Amino acid sequence: MSRRVKEFIEIEDHSSLDDLIAKLIEVRDALPAESEAELRLRGDDVFGRKLSISYFRDQTAEEAECEKRYADACKEAKERDLARLQEELGVVCYTPGRKGKLRIVA
Repeated sequence: MSRRVKEFIEIEDHSSLDDLIAKLIEVRDALPAESEAELRLRGDDVFGRKLSISYFRDQTAEEAECEKRYADACKEAKERDLARLQEELGVVCYTPGRKGKLRIVA
């Protein structure tokens, strides 16, 4: 299953409406199919305002590999923590996937 990543494009100050429209058309034509694009005005009077376009794209192979590495490392860390807690508290009698109560035997 391929995850989707939220990507952002920010459009800074533009001098004319025609330039802005041309830029928006260029961005729209470059978006992937089913991107669910949104346009928002962000910022304030102090730091300035920007048009921000957010859209979804498919995750690249490099991003998926990196995420898998971190997910595996996180899973291993959780398993180590669980094992450590089980050693501290005693033996845990629990069958994963079976609904019921968790019983700790000391």
